[in-house]
Amino acid sequence: MLPTILAIESSCDDTSIAILKDDAILVNLVASQKIHEEYGGIVPEVASRQHLKNIIPTISHAIKESGIQLSDFQAIAVTKGPGLLGSLVVGVNVAKALALSLDVPLIEVNHMKAHVLAHFIDDPKPAFPFLCLTVSGGHTQIVMVRDFLDLEVIGQTRDDAAGEAYDKSGKLLGLPYPAGPLIDKYAAQGEVKYSFTEPKIDGLDFSFSGMKTAIRYFLRDSLKENQRFIEENMNDICASIQFSINSFLRNKLIKASEETGIKEIAIAGGVSANKGLRKMLTEEADKQNWNFYIPQFQYCTDNAAMIVKASVYYYEKGIFSDLKMKPSARMPIS
Repeated sequence: MLPTILAIESSCDDTSIAILKDDAILVNLVASQKIHEEYGGIVPEVASRQHLKNIIPTISHAIKESGIQLSDFQAIAVTKGPGLLGSLVVGVNVAKALALSLDVPLIEVNHMKAHVLAHFIDDPKPAFPFLCLTVSGGHTQIVMVRDFLDLEVIGQTRDDAAGEAYDKSGKLLGLPYPAGPLIDKYAAQGEVKYSFTEPKIDGLDFSFSGMKTAIRYFLRDSLKENQRFIEENMNDICASIQFSINSFLRNKLIKASEETGIKEIAIAGGVSANKGLRKMLTEEADKQNWNFYIPQFQYCTDNAAMIVKASVYYYEKGIFSDLKMKPSARMPIS
């Protein structure tokens, strides 16, 4: 019989609680922190304080909605890292308290590994081995997945992540945080009229700092000629920025598939919710004869459902954590 597990995800600014029973996700709640919009980005200290405010009510709500009793849980899972240390501390300490009080195992989960394993929540599921492009505000990686707990990063960003490139570009355009979804929205109504040179990075690694600089200089020079340039061309600018970022991601993924010979391809992470990226890679999958997998939108952004799903594989192998476990702001996926 599969375990009944409660999972906590608090790696950044969303407090999420999920409950799994008989391999089914009964609840996947997310308490978002809108307060960061006024700052134009995540403020770590504010994020940790908001987690303290949100976590107990969200757990209570999840348990009530699921109909599961506290005594029914057979394990508590939690994100150990990577992420904002203050935010992680809140989730880890609450998970420890629950595990200790219920006398059940504690399972630590790598946030990025959980993004990849979110593909096993619903059908269709990728076959091993597969490649997963994991893209978010803090990470951009190509991961080779040989088994549920056998993952290897074969390409990663050397500086900024794709999600950060979206948000920083949006800030230059005067868009509120988070800008990525808005760029996606405006891009759908625009045309690719401007080009930004793709970074020349060897191997399967990424770099977005140069592209961000090119976008900044392009906007600066365009505004010198026309102070209303952004206002008058917002849709086309967003379409061009989105195309440049997504093309870079696509081209590296093609290269990874060619080098490894793997045609089972998946995407994960917050940026995988980008409709432009989904469309581009879906079209590329037809050209490359890939079997292509995309998670539901709710499993792309930070959520505890992916944490609880990943924890099942640890539970089945009896891999549990000591109550002395500490969160880790930087944590390798393997």
